[in-house]
Amino acid sequence: MSLKVEALPYEYELPEDLSKLALVIIDMQRDFMEPGGFGDALGNDVLRLQAIVPALKELLAAFRALGLTVVHTIECHQPDLSDCPPSKLNRGGGALKIGDEGPMGRILVRGEPGNGIIPELAPLPGEVVIHKPGKGAFYATPLGAILAERGITHLLVTGVTTEVCVQTTMREANDRGYECLMVEDCTESYFPEFKQSTLEMVRAQGGIVGWTAPSTNVLAALAASRVSEVAPA
Repeated sequence: MSLKVEALPYEYELPEDLSKLALVIIDMQRDFMEPGGFGDALGNDVLRLQAIVPALKELLAAFRALGLTVVHTIECHQPDLSDCPPSKLNRGGGALKIGDEGPMGRILVRGEPGNGIIPELAPLPGEVVIHKPGKGAFYATPLGAILAERGITHLLVTGVTTEVCVQTTMREANDRGYECLMVEDCTESYFPEFKQSTLEMVRAQGGIVGWTAPSTNVLAALAASRVSEVAPA
């Protein structure tokens, strides 16, 4: 049975075998979501990002209930910053730079308290956690190999921020042949106009990068898949 998500620019068709579908949750970490983290140090209103947590929790719960692949990413660097290029380290001129000591430990350093995923979305044992040094989740990580090993062909992309790490990951995935849908109310930006522009760019020209849809439409399709599994032949 073919299941479709009502989406833009047209319906997004889920794989007949839902085990080929993965949920990718980008960088829902304290450094970006809470006061005192890197996002705050750059002068952003971090409370904006917290608005997507309820919808993302519901989508995550649906994937867990179906036993589907969930991927969490964390932008971070080694304590010696050997994987952080000078161009990234020194850019911005903010009060705190990557590696500096902040209210939640060293900024964007792996293992520091602020680098962890927020408790509401904490990974469960067995879920994939990707530590990435760049904006995209495929660069210098094992993500591509993990998805290939699991036979994943379709990705639902969520997280923060829409125009930076989320969009970069979706474009990387598109170039690698994945069918990608960005879940509109499960991604957010510090700048609302940047989020809107990204959604429009992704689905422009017949879905040149992919599709977008609200989580309610995705959840409806996933619920339909459960009904079809128990329906009599």
